[in-house]
Order: sequence, then C-alpha cells, then structure tokens
Amino acid sequence: MTTIERVDDPALVAAASHLFDGPAKADATRRFVEEPGHHILLALDDQRRPVGMVTGVETTHPDKGTEMFLYELAVDEGSQRQGLGTALVRALAELAREQGCYGMWVLTDDDNAPALATYTAAGADEQSRHVMLTWNFG
Repeated sequence: MTTIERVDDPALVAAASHLFDGPAKADATRRFVEEPGHHILLALDDQRRPVGMVTGVETTHPDKGTEMFLYELAVDEGSQRQGLGTALVRALAELAREQGCYGMWVLTDDDNAPALATYTAAGADEQSRHVMLTWNFG
C-alpha cells in the first residue's frame, strides 16, 4: 500500500533522489525543508521507499495573496500509470487549501501529454500558452 506524506527529514528526501533530475544536495535539501512555505510530499511504498514526489512553493504577491506553485512532480517508472501522480497533485492542492492559498499553478510543456493528463485529472482546468524565460547564474 502506498501512502503520501509531507516530509521534512533530509535523509528521506535524499532517499528520493532517483525521482529528482539529479542527486539531492544536502545543503539545498536542508534549506528547502526548513523554509516556511516550501513543501515536499513523498509517496512511500509499504517498505517506506519513495516511489513518487511532488514539491510545492508558496508564493505571495501584494495584490494577489498567496498561491502554491507546483514546482516538480515525479513518479518512479515502476509505479507510473496507477494514479499516483494524480494523487500527489491532489494532496498538494489540499495542502495549499489548508495553508490558505487561493490557487495553485504549474508550468509544463504543451506537448507533455502525460503531465497534462495528470494535472487535468487532478482538477486543473485552465490552460494558457506562456513562454518561460530563464536566467542561468551558474
């Protein structure tokens, strides 16, 4: 049985490194879990191994209030297509509501059909065509 838990244990986050784009960095992990408004939820199998994760960051703006940015979502390949991604997104949305957020948003590529299906299944209902620009300082 898989459970979804909000975690703040850096060791457990490190155990989920295979779900990230690269290994979890100890200093960044510690900062993330200690920062108010930063959230990581892990899907844990019956042996408490991470098989999915979602991260969210609360953002506040003077004229809008606070919303949740769904930063990243991943499910282990062997656990995909079982509704786990949708469950993780729904859990983050519920946490956002509990935190008093007025909404939640995510960016994804418009040709990422699995992500679009997951977010829609989890209740997202608005789509737009945005262009994301980045600054790389490293």
